[in-house]
Amino acid sequence: MPMSQAPDEYETPILEARLNPHRSLGAAQFRRLLACVCAASALVSVPFFAVGAWPVVGFLGLDVALVYFAFRANFRAARAYERVRLTYLELLLQRVSARGARREWRFNPAWVKLEREEHEEFGLLGLSLVSKGRRFEVGGFLGPEQRGEFAARLSRALSQARRGPDVNA
Repeated sequence: MPMSQAPDEYETPILEARLNPHRSLGAAQFRRLLACVCAASALVSVPFFAVGAWPVVGFLGLDVALVYFAFRANFRAARAYERVRLTYLELLLQRVSARGARREWRFNPAWVKLEREEHEEFGLLGLSLVSKGRRFEVGGFLGPEQRGEFAARLSRALSQARRGPDVNA
């Protein structure tokens, strides 16, 4: 193999993953939910307004506003993500907050240990990269099943990175 091709082969990603927080409610479903909450609030507030208890209408409107702002904060927090990129030479862990602040850590794949915290009833509760005595949690916002699937993929990829590229192919 010519030396000019070797660096490209070592820098080719073995694993590249972007981990996003799961949100079960999309924008369209949020609008429908908010419309239902508004309709329910209006239906409940009409009888109170009719008997002269008009302050109840304001409190029910405040409930609708609180639901709206809570979901907006939730959607804003969903912009955060983690990126994991593994090549034969480097493991990159990158965290991007909801505000866009970026932090990254680089590891030698030969020296990284994948540590799991498992519970027999609930599954994989925690997944960490351990290197040089430091621990970095990965996929903390994922559910146990998704975390387990990612752990299996990352474990296989780390094994492949430690073996090195197949030079006979």
